[in-house]
Amino acid sequence: MNSKNSIVLISDDKNLSENIASKLVFLRNNDEVLISDYKEAVNSVKLAQASIVLVHETNSKSKTVELIDELRKEDVNLCIILLADSVCADLILNAYDAGADDYALSSAENYELVIRTVHNIKHSSAKFKALRNQKLLEQLNVIDDMTGLYNYKYAQQVIENEIDDNLLDDGAFMSLAPDEESKTAFSIEKMASAVLTSIRAHDIAVLGKGAKVYVLMPKTDINGSITVLNKIKEAYGADFRICAGISSIAHKNFNEMEHDALRALSEAVSTNVDYVVASDKEDTLDEWLDDSVEMPKNYKIFRQIFNKKMEKVIAPVFFRLQKAYEEKLFDTKIEQYTDAEQCVFHLKNQNQDSTLRIVYPGFAKIIVYITHEGLDSPENREIQLALTKISQKELVKIVEDFIKEFKYTAV
Repeated sequence: MNSKNSIVLISDDKNLSENIASKLVFLRNNDEVLISDYKEAVNSVKLAQASIVLVHETNSKSKTVELIDELRKEDVNLCIILLADSVCADLILNAYDAGADDYALSSAENYELVIRTVHNIKHSSAKFKALRNQKLLEQLNVIDDMTGLYNYKYAQQVIENEIDDNLLDDGAFMSLAPDEESKTAFSIEKMASAVLTSIRAHDIAVLGKGAKVYVLMPKTDINGSITVLNKIKEAYGADFRICAGISSIAHKNFNEMEHDALRALSEAVSTNVDYVVASDKEDTLDEWLDDSVEMPKNYKIFRQIFNKKMEKVIAPVFFRLQKAYEEKLFDTKIEQYTDAEQCVFHLKNQNQDSTLRIVYPGFAKIIVYITHEGLDSPENREIQLALTKISQKELVKIVEDFIKEFKYTAV
């Protein structure tokens, strides 16, 4: 990185560019600001070996965005600041999408331009240092140079170091893989790119076993991890199916997180759903459901078991299926909620109103009431289910059968 001419100001307005340059030249004694017009912009940045580029908007906003995009493609580590003549949301957002790091008004006070530029010099230095460290890790084979992900050999060390160093006990661990139909068109490089563009800087992405990708998301709850999954799917492409197994990281080492996430992923692939959330173990409570255990039945414990099942199994399944079918059931309102008395999954359109209710009557079972209004047929029924049978797989089957019945009866 050259210490002189490290800042390039690009503008087709000569008077304005000279005025802005006069505000920036005193950043450091050995700093100079090179002024360039749009026509020579790319060559000027290359010749100056610039680390910071200020792009003043020209008469054509699309031309401004195109230049930013071209500069970003030339150098991914270049720091680009948009100088806008006014606060135009479309221009600023499009500039960010094209690769701008920051923006300021061209009429800003001297101190604001200096502060923003100094801030971005520091930001550029941090990016350069991170790139240098990444290259070193690639040389040591800690990071895969084709994908930019940590190699599986170092997954446990990297993830457990992150958890221990930051005293993490809150977050999500996700295992990703294509479904059976998408395997033939799967590209690990494309998957890695989709993951890296969808996660935050403090998240960790790792190559997993068997062409899988693991993602550690500190301080991210289950719903947050589902949002990340949807971003990854969107980045990869709509014609490709990605499945996920999600596990919490609380009180778990790497092997336990990996085991739970892979088991959930296997269930997601086998049941043809987008994701499955691994259930936390409740061994001390589930013992009460084992008839072989001879001990007096405390029904308060049964209620605690149901509450745990409602929190860890029923609510996540209802939420997941609502999101999965909102785009598939046209002109249909989908509602789902759980409270102290019941768990409800409700479908309604102009032809049909159907409800699935899970009620806990006490003891070691639940009752699933399925009602399709206006019908007196086998579709309206009750299902009794032991607490031990409340698994994600079983519940997904019941709810999806209910949805199929709704579609049939709503015709």
